[in-house]
Amino acid sequence: MKKEKKYLVDRFADIKILRYFVSDFESLPVKQKLLIYFLSEAALWGRDIFWHQNCEEGLQLRSFLEQVYIYKKRNNGGVDASFEKYVKQVWFANGPHHHYSNDKFAVGFSSEQLHLWAKEAGVESLLSEDIEKLIFDPQYKPKKVSLDANSDVIQNSSVNFYKGVSQIQAEQFYASGKGHPLNSRLCLTADGNLQEQLWTENGMYGAYISRIIYCLREAEKYVCNETQGQAIRLLIEYYQKGEPAVFDEYNKTWVQDKESVVDFINGFIEVYNDPLGLKATWESIVELCNTSATNKAKKIANVAQWAEDNSPVAAEYKKANVRGVSMKIIEAVMLGGDCYPSTPIGVNLPNADWIREQYGSKSILLSNITRAYSEAASGSGSLEEFAASAEEVARHKKYGRESDDLHTLLHECLGHGSGQMRNGVSLDALKTYGSTIEEARADLYALYFMADNKMIELGLLPCKEAAWTHYDSYMRNGILVQLARISKGQKIEEAHMRNRALIARWSLEKGRQNGACDMIVRGGKHYVVIKDYEQMRQIFGSLLREVQRIKSEGDIVEAQNLVENYGVSIDLELHQEIIERYEKLDIAPFSGFVNPVLTPIITDGQITDVDISYEEMFDEQMLRYSQQYSLGVW
Repeated sequence: MKKEKKYLVDRFADIKILRYFVSDFESLPVKQKLLIYFLSEAALWGRDIFWHQNCEEGLQLRSFLEQVYIYKKRNNGGVDASFEKYVKQVWFANGPHHHYSNDKFAVGFSSEQLHLWAKEAGVESLLSEDIEKLIFDPQYKPKKVSLDANSDVIQNSSVNFYKGVSQIQAEQFYASGKGHPLNSRLCLTADGNLQEQLWTENGMYGAYISRIIYCLREAEKYVCNETQGQAIRLLIEYYQKGEPAVFDEYNKTWVQDKESVVDFINGFIEVYNDPLGLKATWESIVELCNTSATNKAKKIANVAQWAEDNSPVAAEYKKANVRGVSMKIIEAVMLGGDCYPSTPIGVNLPNADWIREQYGSKSILLSNITRAYSEAASGSGSLEEFAASAEEVARHKKYGRESDDLHTLLHECLGHGSGQMRNGVSLDALKTYGSTIEEARADLYALYFMADNKMIELGLLPCKEAAWTHYDSYMRNGILVQLARISKGQKIEEAHMRNRALIARWSLEKGRQNGACDMIVRGGKHYVVIKDYEQMRQIFGSLLREVQRIKSEGDIVEAQNLVENYGVSIDLELHQEIIERYEKLDIAPFSGFVNPVLTPIITDGQITDVDISYEEMFDEQMLRYSQQYSLGVW
């Protein structure tokens, strides 16, 4: 009898923890299992790097909290509910700040209580003044990432990419063409000079990077093909030298490997957590290709040039020759660093536009992650509460999953890979607004093309009504639902949330002018209603044209106007209404995951197989990772 899959693992604060399952792992050839195992070990050894990048004292905080947690868990008194909630929040966020709002967590216990618990556990000496301030002082490192255009965003952010450096100093340093901004920390030395601490085997994070390199070397023995082996060797060389030119060679090689059944993401990649959008957090995903689903997704990659030619953007910002676009439907097998416990559902890499233009890109949709989200959300009542009509609800239940997946595929495969920069424009020209503008560009590309008849011709959607379903949900989420994720009185900080708000609010404003859409009030509740879907498509297209122009020209003035006017502030009365409506549903607005456990089977001193299991609980996994994949604190 087949065992029922139980997705929900834990729930606390505004978070639910889910499992994801890997289809047919047991039937894989042993060589592929071994490749997955060593790539997964490499993914887990980067965990502490990400913690330290988020907050300089993050590892000390975690070590202290875990020792108190373990002691209390093992004793009859148990863990105080407020302390357990805080520890789990810190685990989930990889630090003391919320993973989405960037605000520091509030605590439900006192300093006196914590000192008593620490004394009982015998670790009161670890409760330093800085750690106590980090927990209790709301003025000490209050934001992980500050994007306030009226302040020094570096000095007002708690991320650990700069030390003793002001925003002006950092911008001037990198504007001069110096340094390795992607993989380093910029510090002010005692003699007043700026110096970079490279993240390499012989530099900062070297002990962890050495272990990642070891795992990559073991993985290389089982690669799917020589191109993948060469990519791993180049990644190792980059970890050793830290040179941007080596990273470029790695990306050019990695992107050419389109056929490997097992693939991976590993390294310092995304820049969302740097307020200047320059320095990259460490992340990893180990991927297993879903071959049958990928064959369908390849249809999108095959029409990349058609989409570019038919895009509403100005001709001078279109690619004349789209190269190397690929799309895979994958199942995640291991998540690490900035992809864990909260993970993306789609990824497009590499990020360098010039590599995308000349060598192409790889896009993935994490199908077992979207499946887990869908299963966990079923029956929550959110759709019924915020949809404007019963017809809208019925349509979403019929087409919602496939239209959401198509949007992600178009966003990652075509959106991020589209367009070109004007000659001489720096990729960093938009500064703190760069990430939001890029995500808006990709979302708009997906919104515009998913309603094209081409999607029906390709068999990617059954009818136009399926595309309209996503238009409803996108506007509903961007204007209403996502506000439930933000604390009262706060602004929108996270780049993806700003992007969705920007698109939905701008489009609502234009839609009200031409009758395409409106926001109505019924029974004291606000709803978004689309009246003319074809007109909405044209509105999305016109905004796409402008957003592409802003990026291509590096127009930071208009980027700032667009983001600040439409993507940041929140109407207080509407926000209060959404929070109250959401609280009545008693559902957690955020989700994350525990990884499966991969266990090597050893026979006569050799790994002969790999077992996979899904029983580990959230706190068990967090504590095990800290024991097995941590080398202490800095």
